[in-house]
Amino acid sequence: MGNAAKRRWVVTGAGGQLGLSLAASLRDDPANALAAAFDHRALDIADDAAVRRALTGLPGGRPDVVANAAAMTHVDRCEAEPAAAETANATGPGLLAALCQELGALLVHVSTDYVFDGTGTRPYTEVDPTAPRSVYGRTKLDGERRVLAAQPDALVVRAAWVFGPGRNFVRTILEAAARAQRGEAPALRVVDDQRGSPTYSGDLADGIVGLVDADANGIFHLANAGVASWWDLARAAVDIWGHPELPIEKVRTEEFPRPAPRPAWSVLDTSKASRLGVRMRAWREGLRGYLDSDASPLRELGASS
Repeated sequence: MGNAAKRRWVVTGAGGQLGLSLAASLRDDPANALAAAFDHRALDIADDAAVRRALTGLPGGRPDVVANAAAMTHVDRCEAEPAAAETANATGPGLLAALCQELGALLVHVSTDYVFDGTGTRPYTEVDPTAPRSVYGRTKLDGERRVLAAQPDALVVRAAWVFGPGRNFVRTILEAAARAQRGEAPALRVVDDQRGSPTYSGDLADGIVGLVDADANGIFHLANAGVASWWDLARAAVDIWGHPELPIEKVRTEEFPRPAPRPAWSVLDTSKASRLGVRMRAWREGLRGYLDSDASPLRELGASS
């Protein structure tokens, strides 16, 4: 900790779902303070000189914690632009970790369920073998390794199926459902043979802060509890919106071919975090929390939950 009573944080990738949620969580936290939040336009984490200037030039001194939520997360774009994915997801985090080590700041790096091959049948633990099948997954795994090589005491948090402020699956589904309800679009068709851990970015942010407060380091999984398919998540969102009568067809992954393979199984075991007192609520509760929040798409649809 620095001289101040509160732990000082910097958030990179602050324009994304998790970055926005982390900034909001830290602003309301009595034990932590948000020293700065940089989106990609303000700070490219792969620009070593720019990151050094940013972290050493903060009013009030250097940070205690740097939370890296910056990444190239569009998995199909990663397949088409592997060099850009490597820079954003591996090179940048490695440089950031080295600088944090030099400055005496803890790096919290956010990773993904895509580091696994998606063929599991039980929730993945932190020690299960990794075997990514996509450029996105491979570059994110490379990022984990570079971070921990540069700062062995860094905290790496793997998350899955994140939704929150901005564009996300839940928002897209509700907008499509609204068009279908008005007769402007066909009924929804959603994949039902991929299963994971839908996670509200607000809960993920609170969990990350909780892990730091618990002095955690190494690799941890954080996700809302329970198992769902994309169809389950879509159905729950439309039902909370108040339209259980709207049909949603179940389809298989092969009916929506994509450049990058999607894991069939992305459920994360979070018991390691639970043992430190960081417990994630059920995904349906997280979904309702999102749909009740200021960032809820229901506000734009003119509906209430």
